[in-house]
Amino acid sequence: MIKEERYELILKVLENDGKAGYDDLAIKLGVSSDTVRRDIAQLNKMGILSKIRGGAAVRSILSFAFQDRAQEFNEEKNVIALKVQQLIESGQTIFMDGGTTNCAVATHFPVDVNVRVITNNIALLPILSRFPKIEIIVLGGVYFRELEVNAGQLTCDNIAQYVADLYLMGACGVDHAMGITASLREDGETKQAMRCAARKTVVLGSQKKLGIVEFFKVADLSEVNVLVTDLPSTHHSLNPYRSLVPQIK
Repeated sequence: MIKEERYELILKVLENDGKAGYDDLAIKLGVSSDTVRRDIAQLNKMGILSKIRGGAAVRSILSFAFQDRAQEFNEEKNVIALKVQQLIESGQTIFMDGGTTNCAVATHFPVDVNVRVITNNIALLPILSRFPKIEIIVLGGVYFRELEVNAGQLTCDNIAQYVADLYLMGACGVDHAMGITASLREDGETKQAMRCAARKTVVLGSQKKLGIVEFFKVADLSEVNVLVTDLPSTHHSLNPYRSLVPQIK
């Protein structure tokens, strides 16, 4: 079990019980109490829970509500979402594009996260609006109902007005030979524009997306900075990507 899977289980216990002790969590996870202490320390540092004497507790009513919301997403997306939290820093400007993976990422944001999010993802807005310190900039464009995003030339023109510290890219396909691809041209063009306007691009792709090639080319893997999957970073399935992407998480 990788650490993000442990994180997810810890959060599920807290969702049900409100708080839990180190020893109880160790038994539930099948790991040592020291491992649980390290996990809780990291989750506390990320702002997702609170350390209490002898264990951990839900940080606030707001974060508890978000854990309920997170049940909408499968385990793969939640593992990716927890990995991404380590890349989020206060004061960042972040591009977040379409897809449910970015919605999962947002549900795991710390309650007091202080960032600016620029997005074309309409489904993301109700989630982001619950965070009082997030500034939300919504990109214009043509609304694509099937993807719940704004896209098209106006969207790309809007993107060009900004510079982001971080771009969280939801991927339709990630292949070691063909790179990152999208199933809709307008969506792919949005991704290209965000990548060009961001200092750092992080590709979010579950193991199901690896080896998938869609018809529209977004970028080569050498043009992005980090690949985040739900697999352990040492997993053999990621071997073809190691020489292509600077960092795999």
